Amino acid sequence: MAMNQSRVSCSPVLLKVGLGVVALCIAGYILGPPLYWHFVEAIAALKHSSSSCAPCVCDCSSEPILSIPQGLSNTSFGDCAKHDPEVNGDTEKNFAELLSEELKLRETEALENQRRADMALLEAKKITSQYQKEADKCNSGMETCEDAREKAEAALVAQKKLTVLWELRARQKGWKEGASNSHTQSQGKVQTA
Repeated sequence: MAMNQSRVSCSPVLLKVGLGVVALCIAGYILGPPLYWHFVEAIAALKHSSSSCAPCVCDCSSEPILSIPQGLSNTSFGDCAKHDPEVNGDTEKNFAELLSEELKLRETEALENQRRADMALLEAKKITSQYQKEADKCNSGMETCEDAREKAEAALVAQKKLTVLWELRARQKGWKEGASNSHTQSQGKVQTA
């Protein structure tokens, strides 16, 4: 009976329901925070639009200064912030000149940076060319050495063949390796004595 109960608890329907709950939890975990913040922003926007406060006007150059700080006796201080077309024209003209000077300065800096970059590029090309020439010399030297090594190997093989041929002829004539060494050694002893 215990086996029947365990099979009933793991039925396909319960498994699907369990997987569905897990999927909903994961989706809530992933999508919950962004949805929450969008909801909070929407509520804040509704509160802001429903407030009766008029938008702030921050154009201070057109409004006169209402309160004069205490201790200043100059009565023309309040007139400083009044709209004066001549002052505005001069200010705009000065502003345009400053912008023009700033643009010229930046253009000069950009040209100087470009000149430095061009010089650095030219220097890099020169160095690259020198390294390429050195690499070509090295490759040429390596090829020459390789050719010489191959010729030396071929000469060695030919010399070994020739040595084997002479040794074979000498053996045919009755030469024995141990006999000639002792004969050469005895001749050396006789000559030294």
